Parts: sequence; C-alpha cells; structure tokens
Amino acid sequence: MKPEIVAGIFARGGSKGVPRKNIRMLAGKPLIAHAIDMARASRFIDRVFVSTEDEEIATVARRYGAEVPFIRPADLARDESPEWLSWQHAIRTLCGEDGKHAWKAFVSVPTTSPLRSVIDVDDCIKMFLESDADVVIAVRPAGRNPYFNMVTLDDKGYARLVIPPLKTVFCRQDVPSVYDMTTIAYVARPEFVLRADSIFQGKVMARIMPSERSLDIDTELDLEIAEFLLGRAKP
Repeated sequence: MKPEIVAGIFARGGSKGVPRKNIRMLAGKPLIAHAIDMARASRFIDRVFVSTEDEEIATVARRYGAEVPFIRPADLARDESPEWLSWQHAIRTLCGEDGKHAWKAFVSVPTTSPLRSVIDVDDCIKMFLESDADVVIAVRPAGRNPYFNMVTLDDKGYARLVIPPLKTVFCRQDVPSVYDMTTIAYVARPEFVLRADSIFQGKVMARIMPSERSLDIDTELDLEIAEFLLGRAKP
C-alpha cells in the first residue's frame, strides 16, 4: 500500500468575526463544504477528515463526504487555542502517539479560502513532494510593503517605516518583494508537526498564488465579497 496523503479540515464551532462561520451558507452550500469538495477533488489526497468539537459541524462534514473519526477536545477549540496543537492531536490520534505510522504528507485545507482552485491545492502538494521542505505554505503578493508604505506609530503619534531601507527609495519596485500568507493550503511532514511548535521552526517553501483566489474569510464583508465573486464566476 502506498503512503497516504491525508487532508485535515479544522473547524471550530466558535468564531467571533463571523458567528458559526464554518457552516454559514456561501454560494448554496456551507463554507466547510467548499473545503471538503476541494480536498476530495485533489489528485494527490487519499483521505479527507474533519477535526471539530462541534456536533453540528461534524454532521454537516459527514453529509458532504468527509470523515469525522474523532471529536476534538474542547480545550483545543478555544479562541486562544493554537491550531498547531490540533494538527498534532489529529496526527497522534490517527497515527499513534509517536507518529510511527504517520502519512507521507499531512495537508491542512482551511475552510476560510473558498475561492481556491483544486490546482492551487495540488500545486502546493506537488512542490512539497518535489522538495525537502518540512512545510509548504501558500502566499500572495502583499498589498503593502514594510520597506515602503507600512508604518508604526510611537507613543506621541510619530510614524516611521516598519523596516527602514538602507537607502532612500521612491517606488515599491526598489524594495524587496513581500508576501501575505494565505489559508489556501498547508502541506507538512507529519513527523515535523509532532516535534515542532510552529511552522517556521522548519524548512518552509512558499507557492505564490493569485490574489483573486486568496481571499480569507474573517469578517461578514469577506463573506459578502466571496458570495459576489463566486456568483460572478458562474457561466
């Protein structure tokens, strides 16, 4: 049997920005269903599971074809709970405490990027399989640049650049390119997830994604924008 590539979708019941976000309707189906459908459509992913503490989310996830092999402990589903710990919990629960029988790759497919395409997910996995990276993340070109037009304010209200350049610059093209992390997909070595405390403790590679497919649902406005864009995409 070939080593598995397994996708996890991590969906808490609580959400401050958008109440019950993971099961809010978007373009005719719950937000979580967009992530499940995308993971199931991947040419690389062998298995799709959902980690949640919420029975309603679990019911919706099963309806759309995902496994819910366990209910996440409540202490891993608080507002302040790092999702990294839920990744570790899932791998240990499904692969054993030491991860000895872990998968070839673990893919987190967050619910919050409903505009992603299956090609985006597969490109991240392909980059991972062809590299020695511990993690592959998805990024998009940043709208602002800390070397050029991002500032901090001191306690008197005076502004300065977040990263002052070594020489005076007049356009963004003269400073290093920077990128925003997206929630399109994260691909990781299960053994790395178990031994580390965060993504950037390992070798991290990034796949650059188009901004138009990188919307991250965090507010009601984001949900409205996603509804508009998905509706516009229909033939």
